[in-house]
Amino acid sequence: KFAGYDAIVVQGKSEKPVYLFLHDETAELKDASDLWGKGSLDTREILKSELGNSVRVVAVGPAGENMAILANLMADNDASGSGGLGAVMGSKRLKAIAVSGAGKKVKIAQPERFKELVAYYHQLDRAFPLDNISRWTKDLIEDFRTIPGPEMKKNVCYGCTGKCARRDYEAADGKKGKFICGSAYFYQQWAERYYGVWNDVPFHATMLCDNYGLDAVHIDMMIGWLYRCHEAGVLTDENTGIPISKIGSPEFMETLMKKVSFREGFGDLLAQGIEKAAESVGLGAVELVEMTGILGETRYQHVYDPRLYIITGLVHAMEPRLVEHQLHEVGYILSKFWAGTKGLTPFTGEVVRAIGKKFWGSEIAADFSTYEGKALAVKKIQDREYPKESLILCDFLWPLSGLDTYEDHVGDPTLESKILSAVTGQEVDEEGLYRIGERIFNLCRAMLVREGHQGRNSDVLPDYLHTIPFEYEFPNPDGVVPGKDGEVLCRKGEVLERDKFEKMKDEYYQLRQWDVTTGLQTRANLEELDLKEVADDLEKRGLLGSS
Repeated sequence: KFAGYDAIVVQGKSEKPVYLFLHDETAELKDASDLWGKGSLDTREILKSELGNSVRVVAVGPAGENMAILANLMADNDASGSGGLGAVMGSKRLKAIAVSGAGKKVKIAQPERFKELVAYYHQLDRAFPLDNISRWTKDLIEDFRTIPGPEMKKNVCYGCTGKCARRDYEAADGKKGKFICGSAYFYQQWAERYYGVWNDVPFHATMLCDNYGLDAVHIDMMIGWLYRCHEAGVLTDENTGIPISKIGSPEFMETLMKKVSFREGFGDLLAQGIEKAAESVGLGAVELVEMTGILGETRYQHVYDPRLYIITGLVHAMEPRLVEHQLHEVGYILSKFWAGTKGLTPFTGEVVRAIGKKFWGSEIAADFSTYEGKALAVKKIQDREYPKESLILCDFLWPLSGLDTYEDHVGDPTLESKILSAVTGQEVDEEGLYRIGERIFNLCRAMLVREGHQGRNSDVLPDYLHTIPFEYEFPNPDGVVPGKDGEVLCRKGEVLERDKFEKMKDEYYQLRQWDVTTGLQTRANLEELDLKEVADDLEKRGLLGSS
């Protein structure tokens, strides 16, 4: 943006490896043959040494070059772009994009109004206690403070006040890098189990993922699946060429990363995703895909379990990729409700009901003894979270719901639209912002269907969520949620009832104005969102539902 561009569109495929260099209002494709095969982080440092340290770089590693579906993009400050975007750049033989800023300022249409909104936000921000972020984040920060070795320094995102767990880690060998959330923890418990003590191995595992250009969350799931398959005798060190018996060691990670990224041997199957790998393996491996979390535990048992929260089941079923920001909007609030039952927060059932009415469409959305109101809640959450992410508003702090800084602890869902209006000069109210979100969401859905998603038949969850009772979730260990009239309800032993889940899908499709029978979008729905050309394309492919 500071270089003067709103977006970059890259079309076609180069005959040889190249990188795109934007500088002085000039776009150049430059030879990247000597960078091909190098890691994402290595490429970033090489280009900075050649073009200047102020240049900003996004690059792919070998995983992207070889079009592994779990390949990501790595940018400055170890920021990543997942969802297979690394494979897209690799398919074009585009190794990197380097941008040299021209020092152009971003023009704000209504600067005085914008300053007032910023002042209002900072007034809230100054009053944010750590407890307001979430119990999980507070625990994460406390964990980081007890890690042996050099003190980790904050490493906040651009323009952020930094009230989250984002840190820089420095290993004993002097290597530094980002250390937060899933990428920090995905290998920690495996390494502690292997060595018996904390060491630098989890950090180096994160850096390996980043340098090879692999999504750490997907690798986390993959390790859990490999572990279960090894336990069941389905996969061995010998038939995979990967030392699965040494999960937790650097040797295991290095071998796994290399084989997946360069698609060598069994790694070629894994590069297509664990679902396809499991289908090829057979022998019960498909059933084990559902059990792919830390130390082989069920993946949904850690956070945002649909058997506990109901709402999150529909979120998982309708999305093509990880949707932590949507899950957080529910999980953060309900983990505070759990803390309220312990006297740690002022979050009563009445507070959550008020949040449900203001943010999720109805008070009954906050009653987890029923499936009523949950479809509308999911639509409201999706339509808010998509523009929130597009505005690059921090997921730890937005939306402004459930804050102690508000007397009623409920919050304000209007600030995002006011900020957008002040910056662009185009008046957008809260509902207008949600319409933008609905349009983005429908574009994503259309692309997903175009690429093979089968609507209702694909909007499904792992079978065990409907058959195996809920036992435990990390941010809410007691499994308590608000029930009727806000009373405390324990959902331990509950499942996501299949028939009620299907009825919830019916209601969701109706709210989206999609075909209830097929779960496909309709022309009326798309044209109402000014997406006629999308409707035309889907109709030609036979992928529109009946109005």
